[in-house]
Amino acid sequence: MDRRRYLQSIAAAGTTASVAGCFGVLTESGAEGTVLGPPEQDLSEAAHPSYGDEMPAFTVPDPITGEDISTTDFEGERTILWTSFYTNCPDGVCPALILRLRRAQEVATEGGYGDAAAFLAHTFDPERDTADVLREYARQQGVNLDAGNWHFLRPESYKAGKELLEEQFGLFIEKRPAEDLENLEYQFPHYGLILLVNERGIVERAYPNGASVDVEIVENDFEQVVTG
Repeated sequence: MDRRRYLQSIAAAGTTASVAGCFGVLTESGAEGTVLGPPEQDLSEAAHPSYGDEMPAFTVPDPITGEDISTTDFEGERTILWTSFYTNCPDGVCPALILRLRRAQEVATEGGYGDAAAFLAHTFDPERDTADVLREYARQQGVNLDAGNWHFLRPESYKAGKELLEEQFGLFIEKRPAEDLENLEYQFPHYGLILLVNERGIVERAYPNGASVDVEIVENDFEQVVTG
């Protein structure tokens, strides 16, 4: 059973508990097809993809460039850093996630391998995160859209985005009223996951606490993978 179908069965059972087993094949040095060795924390039972797993295949529009972005298009070509976020995040988690992708983008530019990387920031709030909003957010966060390697991904609808994150990533997103916050109708309690995926489409690192993981750790892991 593949990860998507397995996660569907977990969702149907009404639990976000854990996905048993490791989908990669471990060798003495690490999972087959990886550059990095095993991480200190074993996340193989997490619901989300982790070390040695295949990156979920999906296609989501980039509203700024007007093109559809498919993860499979990057296989054999680019290392991916992926996260999910929304621009109205009230607690600083999402800007911290974007910061880590943006810093890796800077590393790629400085190292001269920007064309070997793709930075995918996936909003789960398409109703508010329009192309104009995302452009302004990029400006605020210091993202270089002109580099040609950054894509804001915006599902066609909240429902479509919710289903994709649940079925493919094991991340359960739900709108909740923002009654205690001024000028915010609703919010999303959510995960701070960042995935680092090599050009073979294999997850090298999953950072479940991506908003607080040391920036230099992400930068160093990313550099090793993209140049490995």
